[in-house]
Amino acid sequence: MNHLLQQLKDVRAEGCITICLNTHRTKPDYLKDPLLLKNLVKEAEKKLYELLDKRRAKSLAERLHQLAGRIDHSYNLESLILFVNTDISEFVRLPVQVTDRAVVDHTFATRDLVRAIRKQAEYYVLVISRDQVRLLEASNDRLVSEYGSPFPLSNKSFYSTDKLALSMAKGTDNLVEEFFNQVDKIVQERTKENSLPFVIVTEERNRFHYEKVTDKNRIIGHLNQNRDGDKAQNIVKEAWKIVKKVNEERIRKRKQELRDAVTKQTFLTDLNDIWRAVNEGRGQTVFASKDYFQPARIDNGVIIPADELSLTAPGFVDDIIDDIIEINLKYGGDAVFLEDEMMKKYNGVALVTRY
Repeated sequence: MNHLLQQLKDVRAEGCITICLNTHRTKPDYLKDPLLLKNLVKEAEKKLYELLDKRRAKSLAERLHQLAGRIDHSYNLESLILFVNTDISEFVRLPVQVTDRAVVDHTFATRDLVRAIRKQAEYYVLVISRDQVRLLEASNDRLVSEYGSPFPLSNKSFYSTDKLALSMAKGTDNLVEEFFNQVDKIVQERTKENSLPFVIVTEERNRFHYEKVTDKNRIIGHLNQNRDGDKAQNIVKEAWKIVKKVNEERIRKRKQELRDAVTKQTFLTDLNDIWRAVNEGRGQTVFASKDYFQPARIDNGVIIPADELSLTAPGFVDDIIDDIIEINLKYGGDAVFLEDEMMKKYNGVALVTRY
Protein backbone atom coordinates (compact mmCIF):
# COMPACT_ATOMS: atom_id res chain seq x y z
CA MET A 1 0.00 0.00 0.00
CA ASN A 2 2.87 2.38 0.70
CA HIS A 3 4.15 1.88 -2.84
CA LEU A 4 0.71 2.67 -4.29
CA LEU A 5 0.41 5.79 -2.13
CA GLN A 6 3.78 7.02 -3.38
CA GLN A 7 2.59 6.45 -6.95
CA LEU A 8 -0.65 8.36 -6.45
CA LYS A 9 0.00 11.20 -4.04
CA ASP A 10 1.86 13.54 -6.40
CA VAL A 11 -0.39 13.04 -9.44
CA ARG A 12 -1.90 16.28 -10.72
CA ALA A 13 -3.97 15.72 -13.86
CA GLU A 14 -7.43 16.26 -15.23
CA GLY A 15 -9.83 13.34 -14.83
CA CYS A 16 -8.47 11.44 -11.81
CA ILE A 17 -11.19 8.99 -10.77
CA THR A 18 -11.39 7.51 -7.27
CA ILE A 19 -14.15 5.10 -6.27
CA CYS A 20 -14.46 4.04 -2.62
CA LEU A 21 -16.92 1.44 -1.38
CA ASN A 22 -17.49 -0.76 1.64
CA THR A 23 -17.32 -4.47 0.85
CA HIS A 24 -17.70 -7.84 2.57
CA ARG A 25 -15.32 -10.69 3.31
CA THR A 26 -17.77 -13.60 3.25
CA LYS A 27 -20.48 -15.13 1.12
CA PRO A 28 -23.37 -14.39 0.62
CA ASP A 29 -22.66 -10.77 1.67
CA TYR A 30 -19.93 -10.17 -0.92
CA LEU A 31 -22.41 -11.06 -3.67
CA LYS A 32 -23.95 -7.60 -3.09
CA ASP A 33 -20.67 -5.78 -3.69
CA PRO A 34 -20.65 -5.84 -7.53
CA LEU A 35 -23.98 -3.96 -7.67
CA LEU A 36 -22.72 -1.18 -5.39
CA LEU A 37 -19.57 -0.90 -7.47
CA LYS A 38 -21.63 -0.78 -10.67
CA ASN A 39 -23.71 2.11 -9.29
CA LEU A 40 -20.63 4.06 -8.21
CA VAL A 41 -19.03 3.52 -11.63
CA LYS A 42 -22.17 5.01 -13.21
CA GLU A 43 -21.93 7.98 -10.84
CA ALA A 44 -18.28 8.53 -11.76
CA GLU A 45 -19.12 8.21 -15.46
CA LYS A 46 -21.80 10.89 -15.13
CA LYS A 47 -19.29 13.24 -13.49
CA LEU A 48 -16.75 12.56 -16.25
CA TYR A 49 -19.19 13.68 -18.94
CA GLU A 50 -20.05 16.79 -16.93
CA LEU A 51 -16.42 17.79 -16.45
CA LEU A 52 -14.58 16.67 -19.60
CA ASP A 53 -15.06 16.68 -23.34
CA LYS A 54 -17.00 13.69 -24.66
CA ARG A 55 -14.03 11.89 -26.24
CA ARG A 56 -11.85 12.07 -23.13
CA ALA A 57 -14.74 11.16 -20.83
CA LYS A 58 -15.54 8.09 -22.94
CA SER A 59 -11.92 6.91 -22.90
CA LEU A 60 -11.65 7.21 -19.10
CA ALA A 61 -15.06 5.59 -18.58
CA GLU A 62 -13.92 2.59 -20.65
CA ARG A 63 -10.76 2.25 -18.54
CA LEU A 64 -12.86 2.40 -15.39
CA HIS A 65 -15.27 -0.30 -16.63
CA GLN A 66 -12.32 -2.52 -17.61
CA LEU A 67 -10.77 -2.21 -14.14
CA ALA A 68 -14.07 -2.88 -12.37
CA GLY A 69 -14.58 -5.96 -14.52
CA ARG A 70 -11.28 -7.48 -13.37
CA ILE A 71 -12.18 -7.53 -9.67
CA ASP A 72 -12.92 -10.87 -8.01
CA HIS A 73 -15.20 -9.92 -5.13
CA SER A 74 -14.68 -13.24 -3.33
CA TYR A 75 -11.37 -11.78 -2.09
CA ASN A 76 -12.89 -8.57 -0.71
CA LEU A 77 -11.96 -7.16 2.69
CA GLU A 78 -13.75 -4.29 4.48
CA SER A 79 -13.46 -1.88 1.54
CA LEU A 80 -12.31 -1.45 -2.03
CA ILE A 81 -10.82 1.58 -3.78
CA LEU A 82 -10.32 2.06 -7.52
CA PHE A 83 -7.94 4.64 -9.01
CA VAL A 84 -8.14 5.46 -12.72
CA ASN A 85 -6.82 8.17 -15.01
CA THR A 86 -5.06 8.19 -18.39
CA ASP A 87 -1.90 6.58 -16.98
CA ILE A 88 -3.07 4.69 -13.88
CA SER A 89 -5.55 1.84 -13.45
CA GLU A 90 -5.28 0.24 -9.99
CA PHE A 91 -7.48 -1.11 -7.24
CA VAL A 92 -6.69 -1.95 -3.63
CA ARG A 93 -8.56 -3.83 -0.92
CA LEU A 94 -8.42 -2.23 2.53
CA PRO A 95 -9.04 -3.56 6.06
CA VAL A 96 -10.94 -0.38 7.09
CA GLN A 97 -14.44 0.90 6.42
CA VAL A 98 -14.88 3.91 4.14
CA THR A 99 -17.59 6.27 2.93
CA ASP A 100 -19.08 5.05 -0.36
CA ARG A 101 -18.33 7.70 -2.98
CA ALA A 102 -17.23 8.40 -6.54
CA VAL A 103 -14.74 11.24 -6.98
CA VAL A 104 -13.52 12.92 -10.16
CA ASP A 105 -10.90 15.58 -9.52
CA HIS A 106 -7.42 16.80 -10.47
CA THR A 107 -5.92 14.52 -7.82
CA PHE A 108 -6.74 11.08 -6.47
CA ALA A 109 -8.59 10.79 -3.14
CA THR A 110 -5.96 9.00 -1.05
CA ARG A 111 -7.03 9.72 2.53
CA ASP A 112 -8.58 6.26 3.06
CA LEU A 113 -5.39 4.70 1.76
CA VAL A 114 -3.38 6.82 4.21
CA ARG A 115 -5.80 5.88 7.01
CA ALA A 116 -5.48 2.18 6.22
CA ILE A 117 -1.69 2.40 6.23
CA ARG A 118 -1.78 4.18 9.61
CA LYS A 119 -4.26 1.68 11.05
CA GLN A 120 -2.85 -1.48 9.56
CA ALA A 121 -0.09 -2.95 11.70
CA GLU A 122 2.50 -4.86 9.72
CA TYR A 123 5.07 -6.81 11.71
CA TYR A 124 7.19 -9.94 11.88
CA VAL A 125 6.70 -12.85 14.25
CA LEU A 126 9.88 -14.71 15.15
CA VAL A 127 9.15 -18.15 16.62
CA ILE A 128 12.26 -19.25 18.50
CA SER A 129 13.30 -22.43 20.24
CA ARG A 130 16.68 -24.03 20.84
CA ASP A 131 15.90 -26.51 18.05
CA GLN A 132 14.55 -24.29 15.27
CA VAL A 133 13.42 -20.79 14.30
CA ARG A 134 10.48 -19.74 12.08
CA LEU A 135 9.86 -16.30 10.56
CA LEU A 136 6.33 -15.05 9.82
CA GLU A 137 5.08 -11.78 8.33
CA ALA A 138 1.71 -10.52 9.55
CA SER A 139 -0.76 -7.70 9.04
CA ASN A 140 -3.09 -7.07 11.97
CA ASP A 141 -4.50 -10.50 12.87
CA ARG A 142 -3.77 -12.08 9.48
CA LEU A 143 -0.80 -14.11 8.31
CA VAL A 144 0.77 -12.55 5.21
CA SER A 145 3.35 -15.26 4.65
CA GLU A 146 5.70 -17.69 6.36
CA TYR A 147 9.27 -17.40 5.14
CA GLY A 148 10.68 -20.43 3.36
CA SER A 149 14.27 -21.52 2.84
CA PRO A 150 16.48 -21.17 4.80
CA PHE A 151 13.57 -21.12 7.29
CA PRO A 152 12.78 -22.94 9.44
CA LEU A 153 16.36 -22.66 10.64
CA SER A 154 17.40 -25.84 12.45
CA ASN A 155 20.03 -25.99 15.16
CA LYS A 156 22.32 -28.61 13.65
CA SER A 157 25.68 -27.11 14.60
CA PHE A 158 25.50 -25.76 18.12
CA TYR A 159 25.08 -28.88 20.21
CA SER A 160 27.73 -30.41 22.40
CA THR A 161 28.32 -34.05 23.21
CA ASP A 162 30.69 -33.09 26.00
CA LYS A 163 28.83 -34.13 29.16
CA LEU A 164 30.93 -31.87 31.34
CA ALA A 165 30.27 -28.85 29.13
CA LEU A 166 26.54 -29.57 29.07
CA SER A 167 26.45 -29.91 32.84
CA MET A 168 27.69 -26.33 33.15
CA ALA A 169 25.04 -23.66 32.62
CA LYS A 170 27.57 -21.27 31.10
CA GLY A 171 28.55 -23.80 28.46
CA THR A 172 24.94 -24.39 27.45
CA ASP A 173 24.26 -20.64 27.35
CA ASN A 174 27.23 -20.07 25.05
CA LEU A 175 25.97 -22.69 22.59
CA VAL A 176 22.46 -21.21 22.60
CA GLU A 177 23.78 -17.71 21.99
CA GLU A 178 26.00 -18.90 19.15
CA PHE A 179 22.95 -20.40 17.45
CA PHE A 180 20.83 -17.31 18.09
CA ASN A 181 23.61 -15.06 16.79
CA GLN A 182 23.67 -17.01 13.53
CA VAL A 183 19.85 -16.82 13.38
CA ASP A 184 19.83 -13.08 13.95
CA LYS A 185 22.26 -12.39 11.10
CA ILE A 186 20.02 -14.29 8.69
CA VAL A 187 16.84 -12.66 10.02
CA GLN A 188 18.29 -9.16 9.69
CA GLU A 189 19.46 -9.89 6.16
CA ARG A 190 16.07 -11.26 5.08
CA THR A 191 14.11 -8.34 6.59
CA LYS A 192 16.34 -5.37 5.78
CA GLU A 193 14.26 -4.36 2.74
CA ASN A 194 11.11 -4.13 4.86
CA SER A 195 12.17 -2.97 8.29
CA LEU A 196 9.12 -3.89 10.37
CA PRO A 197 9.01 -4.48 14.13
CA PHE A 198 9.11 -7.95 15.69
CA VAL A 199 7.07 -9.95 18.15
CA ILE A 200 9.21 -12.69 19.68
CA VAL A 201 7.49 -15.99 20.46
CA THR A 202 9.63 -18.07 22.79
CA GLU A 203 10.14 -19.12 26.38
CA GLU A 204 11.55 -16.47 28.70
CA ARG A 205 14.97 -18.12 28.98
CA ASN A 206 15.37 -18.01 25.18
CA ARG A 207 14.21 -14.41 24.97
CA PHE A 208 16.96 -13.37 27.38
CA HIS A 209 19.64 -14.98 25.20
CA TYR A 210 18.23 -13.74 21.88
CA GLU A 211 17.99 -10.14 23.07
CA LYS A 212 21.69 -10.26 23.94
CA VAL A 213 22.60 -10.74 20.26
CA THR A 214 19.95 -8.66 18.42
CA ASP A 215 18.76 -5.06 18.06
CA LYS A 216 16.17 -4.85 20.86
CA ASN A 217 14.71 -1.63 19.42
CA ARG A 218 12.87 -3.64 16.76
CA ILE A 219 11.18 -5.89 19.32
CA ILE A 220 7.76 -4.57 20.36
CA GLY A 221 6.47 -7.56 22.28
CA HIS A 222 7.06 -11.06 23.60
CA LEU A 223 4.76 -14.07 23.73
CA ASN A 224 6.10 -16.34 26.44
CA GLN A 225 5.26 -19.69 24.87
CA ASN A 226 6.81 -22.49 22.88
CA ARG A 227 4.86 -22.57 19.58
CA ASP A 228 7.32 -24.59 17.47
CA GLY A 229 4.78 -26.87 15.83
CA ASP A 230 1.72 -24.61 15.85
CA LYS A 231 -0.05 -23.37 12.71
CA ALA A 232 1.27 -20.00 11.55
CA GLN A 233 -2.16 -18.32 11.56
CA ASN A 234 -2.79 -19.42 15.16
CA ILE A 235 0.54 -17.91 16.22
CA VAL A 236 -0.30 -14.63 14.47
CA LYS A 237 -3.67 -14.39 16.24
CA GLU A 238 -1.89 -14.56 19.60
CA ALA A 239 0.84 -12.13 18.53
CA TRP A 240 -1.81 -9.65 17.31
CA LYS A 241 -3.16 -9.30 20.86
CA ILE A 242 0.23 -7.86 21.82
CA VAL A 243 0.56 -5.63 18.75
CA LYS A 244 -3.00 -4.33 19.19
CA LYS A 245 -2.16 -3.11 22.72
CA VAL A 246 0.98 -1.43 21.38
CA ASN A 247 -1.12 0.35 18.75
CA GLU A 248 -3.71 1.45 21.30
CA GLU A 249 -0.95 2.98 23.40
CA ARG A 250 0.43 4.73 20.29
CA ILE A 251 -3.01 6.25 19.55
CA ARG A 252 -3.34 7.33 23.19
CA LYS A 253 -0.04 9.20 22.87
CA ARG A 254 -1.15 10.84 19.60
CA LYS A 255 -4.34 12.06 21.26
CA GLN A 256 -2.23 13.52 24.07
CA GLU A 257 -0.07 15.21 21.44
CA LEU A 258 -3.16 17.08 20.22
CA ARG A 259 -4.20 18.02 23.77
CA ASP A 260 -0.67 19.32 24.48
CA ALA A 261 -0.76 21.42 21.31
CA VAL A 262 -4.04 22.97 22.44
CA THR A 263 -2.42 23.89 25.76
CA LYS A 264 0.62 25.38 23.99
CA GLN A 265 -1.54 27.08 21.35
CA THR A 266 0.40 25.40 18.54
CA PHE A 267 -2.65 24.15 16.70
CA LEU A 268 -5.10 25.45 14.08
CA THR A 269 -8.71 24.55 13.31
CA ASP A 270 -9.77 27.13 10.74
CA LEU A 271 -9.62 25.58 7.26
CA ASN A 272 -7.92 28.58 5.68
CA ASP A 273 -5.35 28.84 8.46
CA ILE A 274 -4.62 25.13 8.06
CA TRP A 275 -4.42 25.46 4.25
CA ARG A 276 -1.86 28.27 4.46
CA ALA A 277 0.21 26.48 7.10
CA VAL A 278 0.52 23.17 5.21
CA ASN A 279 1.37 24.96 1.98
CA GLU A 280 4.13 26.83 3.82
CA GLY A 281 5.49 23.55 5.23
CA ARG A 282 4.58 24.50 8.80
CA GLY A 283 2.31 21.52 9.41
CA GLN A 284 3.43 18.75 11.73
CA THR A 285 0.37 16.52 12.14
CA VAL A 286 -3.11 16.70 10.62
CA PHE A 287 -5.70 15.23 12.98
CA ALA A 288 -8.90 14.41 11.10
CA SER A 289 -12.18 12.68 11.73
CA LYS A 290 -12.30 9.63 9.48
CA ASP A 291 -15.82 10.55 8.30
CA TYR A 292 -15.30 14.27 7.71
CA PHE A 293 -15.27 15.29 4.04
CA GLN A 294 -15.45 18.88 2.88
CA PRO A 295 -16.04 19.84 -0.77
CA ALA A 296 -14.72 23.33 -1.47
CA ARG A 297 -13.66 25.90 -4.03
CA ILE A 298 -10.22 27.46 -3.92
CA ASP A 299 -10.42 31.07 -5.08
CA ASN A 300 -7.13 33.02 -5.06
CA GLY A 301 -5.78 30.77 -2.31
CA VAL A 302 -8.91 31.08 -0.17
CA ILE A 303 -10.98 28.01 0.69
CA ILE A 304 -14.72 28.46 0.22
CA PRO A 305 -16.75 25.49 1.51
CA ALA A 306 -19.06 24.24 -1.23
CA ASP A 307 -21.20 21.29 -2.21
CA GLU A 308 -21.31 18.94 -5.15
CA LEU A 309 -23.54 21.37 -7.05
CA SER A 310 -20.32 23.34 -7.56
CA LEU A 311 -18.72 20.39 -9.35
CA THR A 312 -18.02 22.33 -12.54
CA ALA A 313 -17.03 25.57 -10.81
CA PRO A 314 -13.40 26.74 -11.31
CA GLY A 315 -11.17 25.61 -8.46
CA PHE A 316 -13.64 22.99 -7.19
CA VAL A 317 -12.09 20.33 -4.94
CA ASP A 318 -14.10 17.24 -4.00
CA ASP A 319 -12.51 17.00 -0.52
CA ILE A 320 -10.22 19.73 0.74
CA ILE A 321 -9.28 17.57 3.77
CA ASP A 322 -7.74 15.02 1.41
CA ASP A 323 -5.70 17.78 -0.28
CA ILE A 324 -4.55 19.14 3.10
CA ILE A 325 -3.33 15.70 4.15
CA GLU A 326 -1.50 15.11 0.85
CA ILE A 327 0.29 18.47 0.99
CA ASN A 328 1.26 17.96 4.62
CA LEU A 329 2.70 14.51 3.84
CA LYS A 330 4.67 15.99 0.94
CA TYR A 331 6.40 18.36 3.39
CA GLY A 332 7.26 15.50 5.76
CA GLY A 333 4.24 15.89 8.02
CA ASP A 334 1.95 13.21 9.39
CA ALA A 335 -1.75 12.35 9.55
CA VAL A 336 -3.76 10.80 12.36
CA PHE A 337 -7.38 9.69 12.03
CA LEU A 338 -9.45 9.73 15.20
CA GLU A 339 -13.03 8.88 16.12
CA ASP A 340 -15.64 11.45 15.17
CA GLU A 341 -16.61 12.12 18.80
CA MET A 342 -13.17 13.42 19.79
CA MET A 343 -12.86 15.57 16.66
CA LYS A 344 -16.24 17.29 17.11
CA LYS A 345 -14.75 20.07 19.22
CA TYR A 346 -12.29 20.80 16.39
CA ASN A 347 -14.99 20.78 13.68
CA GLY A 348 -13.55 17.60 12.21
CA VAL A 349 -9.96 18.67 11.56
CA ALA A 350 -7.02 20.23 13.41
CA LEU A 351 -3.41 20.88 12.54
CA VAL A 352 -0.56 20.73 15.02
CA THR A 353 2.10 23.10 13.71
CA ARG A 354 5.87 22.84 13.85
CA TYR A 355 6.13 26.38 15.23
